[in-house]
Amino acid sequence: MTARLVMDLARVGAAYRDLRAALPDVAVHYAMKCNPHPRVVGHLAGLGCGFEIASAAELEQLLALGVPAGEVLFSNPVKPETHIERAFAAGVHRFAFDSADELAKLGRAAPGASVYVRLAVPDLHSEVPSEGKFGVDLDAAAQLLLAARDRGLDPYGVTFHVGSQMMHPRAWAQPLEMVGELMDKLAAEDVRLRLVDLGGGFPARYDGDPPPLADYAAVIHAGLAALRYPVHAVVEPGRALVAEAGTLVATVIGVADRLGRRWVHLDVGAFNGLMESLETANQLRFPVGDELNSPRRRRCQLTGPTCDSQDTILFDVELSHELATGDRVHLGSAGAYTTVYASNFNGFEPPVVDIQEHSGELQ
Repeated sequence: MTARLVMDLARVGAAYRDLRAALPDVAVHYAMKCNPHPRVVGHLAGLGCGFEIASAAELEQLLALGVPAGEVLFSNPVKPETHIERAFAAGVHRFAFDSADELAKLGRAAPGASVYVRLAVPDLHSEVPSEGKFGVDLDAAAQLLLAARDRGLDPYGVTFHVGSQMMHPRAWAQPLEMVGELMDKLAAEDVRLRLVDLGGGFPARYDGDPPPLADYAAVIHAGLAALRYPVHAVVEPGRALVAEAGTLVATVIGVADRLGRRWVHLDVGAFNGLMESLETANQLRFPVGDELNSPRRRRCQLTGPTCDSQDTILFDVELSHELATGDRVHLGSAGAYTTVYASNFNGFEPPVVDIQEHSGELQ
């Protein structure tokens, strides 16, 4: 008994086309870390999507699918030097960085490469916070790009990330203003940026509708237009392209009433597929239903199969009153970060992945 993640490629394609329509002048580079299933990645490649990687292994998967290395962005700001060497030898020529140490590695392993510095941005209150680990302030960013030039590297651009599942379209406004300030600082040194990488963060639908893509596009277009000169702009979406295309089909392995609460144990939990439950303190609420779809409802606590008490997915979920062992539960918007975060903790296997070409009913 193993849970399965059903990925609908038609919905992946629709999400990609919607983003391209909203941001027609911005290149889309899918963040491989979000869901690297070969069929998902291959489908996006066939639609003309670009890619962003964090490791040499992700690059090798793209190369096996025929994606040209020269079109790939290596946006992990801190990389093993051997990964830089492998990527550069394969034809990758654009690398993110945010430290003098990384710059030294790039100078040795990727001489002449184009580099883009990671800016730190303020806490912009995303639903799945991811900032704080990377990025530097404006003065340090300018100094690092000048140091890159002095090392014989190409001071190519700048990048930032507003956080994951960002529900506030104006989150891109202040970072783009910072990019403008960086351009001003570099102008006196005759350095002209050619890339602005706006990162990811575009949201998917979970327990409520996110703002329309048009609202995000309006802020981004205005911010880019206000820069002192035109640049090649890219985004690195992950969740927004694949989350809603995935439905996690789980099986009830037990039910129990404890201290007035109904606990429903599934064959998938935080450690073998739904780690974002822990990351967000159970605030990322996946749409949930069950195969009985009974009009009689009961509030339940959805929990995973392991013996760890942290392994709980959602609290106070309405499910069929008659739900019992052996019945199936469906968790929607599960196409992002499920299989990639999954482990075999306690011996419970990660979900298997089923691919369907066209939208349809789950079997």
